[in-house]
Amino acid sequence: MSEEVLPPGEKVKQFPTTPGVYLMKDAQGRVIYVGKAKNLRNRAGHYFTKAAAEDLRTADLVKLIVDVDFLPAPSEVDALLLEARLVKDIQPRFNVELKDNKSFPYLQIRTREEFPRVEFTRVPRRRGVKLYGPFTSAKSLRYAMQVLQRIFQFRTCSLDIKSDDPRWRWFRPCILHSIRQCTAPCNFRVTRDEYRKQIRSLRLVLEGKKEKLLAEMEREMLAASTALLFEKAARLRDDIQALQNLGLRGDVDRDVQPEVFAIEPRKGLVGLRKILGLPKTPRTIEGIDIAHLQGNETVASLVTFIDGLPFKPAYRRYRIKSVEGVDDFASIREVVTRRFRRLKREEEVFPDILLIDGGKGQLNAAIDAFRMLAIEPPVLISLAKREEEVYRPDADEPLRLSRHAAALRLLQYVRDEAHRFAQHYHHLLRRKKLQEE
Repeated sequence: MSEEVLPPGEKVKQFPTTPGVYLMKDAQGRVIYVGKAKNLRNRAGHYFTKAAAEDLRTADLVKLIVDVDFLPAPSEVDALLLEARLVKDIQPRFNVELKDNKSFPYLQIRTREEFPRVEFTRVPRRRGVKLYGPFTSAKSLRYAMQVLQRIFQFRTCSLDIKSDDPRWRWFRPCILHSIRQCTAPCNFRVTRDEYRKQIRSLRLVLEGKKEKLLAEMEREMLAASTALLFEKAARLRDDIQALQNLGLRGDVDRDVQPEVFAIEPRKGLVGLRKILGLPKTPRTIEGIDIAHLQGNETVASLVTFIDGLPFKPAYRRYRIKSVEGVDDFASIREVVTRRFRRLKREEEVFPDILLIDGGKGQLNAAIDAFRMLAIEPPVLISLAKREEEVYRPDADEPLRLSRHAAALRLLQYVRDEAHRFAQHYHHLLRRKKLQEE
């Protein structure tokens, strides 16, 4: 007995009342709109009301909606970041905003400088900095930085201050020192050690340890209100809210914005040749990732990079057919078998490197597939999350590369692209049977 297919207006009534993103699809199964929600059921359900059908802003979209799906998110912030990532990658027809390359901002502290500067940036550095973000609101971040600067008096200028250069003693501090928002390291009015204590205190607040500071500000706000100093009390109220909003941000490592961190493809490929002991610099890399659709349907992605850059015409999607339940190892064996059986049959060129998302177990599953096919594999490696270790077939210990190594960053790019492509398959998966690869 086939499963009953509910109309979208009825389907949204079964959505959870938690945060997430919803995806509107047309008759061809294409995602035509992606939206975020604090309450998925309420927000997505709005599109199936009389008001939405008559509203000029939504009428054209509503007429084309044939199906709707959702992805849960832990919080509103996660939903917003997920929405932005999906819109950039899928480019839905009715999403006007978020399609460009404009990224979410970060707060950046240049920790390697003698007198570390604090910056608002959309183009963060990779080395010598401590990053916080991405933040979902540039306006809120700028305001919070103003509040923090009044409290901790750090510098935001671009001066290259050196403690062994006596000429700085004659430098005239800017107005921020006059209004007590900077301790003026540019004029040596604060020692290097004293200034770095300011930065350590700032980092404690940014890393969540701000309860004592907020309690002091709340007491000051109450005292100002009692003394009828309402403007001061209102400013303190806004400052407290701004500091609390510092928690409304993503995670630097988890919520990666690929367009933000530039990759040096050539340098990464040369690095791979060296660390893997290859006779020549590789040109083509394929990456495989496995994902699960709401815990039951398993799908896989295969992405192709040529000369260190994505080659999207060669991307492939797979619905796993031979595996019951959640079994990543068996799923990897199936995908590798299907992919390389076809390449061999059609006498196509193998990639120089095949990258599997996972650790030793996932790598062994790929090795098993090549053994069953009796095919000599290309250079085969896997990249494990968390520790970002590189596993190789004949090595007992994984390679542990510098987090800043161009080779590792290229592998992460391939792995993360495969992961995104696999996840997006959930949203784009049509009900009709996929054509055989």
